[in-house]
Amino acid sequence: MTEDSDKMFFLSLASGSSGNCYYVGTAGYGILIDAGIGARQIKKILKDNDIEMEKILAVFVTHDHADHIRSVGYLGEIMSIPVYSTEAVHDGIRRSRYVKEVLIQSRRIIEKETPLIIKDFTITAFEAPHDSADNVGYMIEHGGVKFVIVTDIGHITDTVSRYVREANHLVFEANYDREMLMNGSYPDFLKERVASDMGHLSNQDAAEFLASIFTSKLKNIWLCHLSRDNNHPELAVKTVEYRLMMENVKTGRDVALTALKRMNPSDMYVLD
Repeated sequence: MTEDSDKMFFLSLASGSSGNCYYVGTAGYGILIDAGIGARQIKKILKDNDIEMEKILAVFVTHDHADHIRSVGYLGEIMSIPVYSTEAVHDGIRRSRYVKEVLIQSRRIIEKETPLIIKDFTITAFEAPHDSADNVGYMIEHGGVKFVIVTDIGHITDTVSRYVREANHLVFEANYDREMLMNGSYPDFLKERVASDMGHLSNQDAAEFLASIFTSKLKNIWLCHLSRDNNHPELAVKTVEYRLMMENVKTGRDVALTALKRMNPSDMYVLD
């Protein structure tokens, strides 16, 4: 990784219903957003990208579902990395059977829409609707660059829209294709849960929203948390790409558009 300390970097370690973990950092330090994959896997991927665990200053948790919190106990209590989330999310983590270690010394409470400063990062959590104890997106600011992540969101709210409109680089959920979900093997109750206002966002809804808010300051869109059973990366990208094209926004020219891998790390991106 380049030693340019003025740059911010983004790496997706995994993004999907089996586990989610993202890295945002500089040449000198970084943070994780969610830790829903194994600690050993987190360490390996970071090492493969020349990131030492000692440089991880914090874990920020979006919500308390297993695919986002599986390793927070180990990272927090064994590795002494502070774990930040809202009080409701921390309560959900404490009750979760997927987290063996109780967060005590590593437990940090954040308030939604109250900025927190860690070194040169300003990190702001904001509410995002989902059927968990609580759920937030994050905006991370560094050197005038704004990185926003919104995952596991049932519908678009004014708050979500306000933060996404600020983004220069955006990680945004496109969980399922409507036709694949409705014609797929999920039982009816699960289809209803996924498609509900407190469930997940479809390719079509993500595309409509992104087309409606796009401005030239948005440089990167990464589609995240794609369903294994009800989506395909190419389909998600094409759905968003086509809707942007209707607004005369061409991917590759006006914005970079990528579907993040469910089980494997992404490239390391430089956020200018």
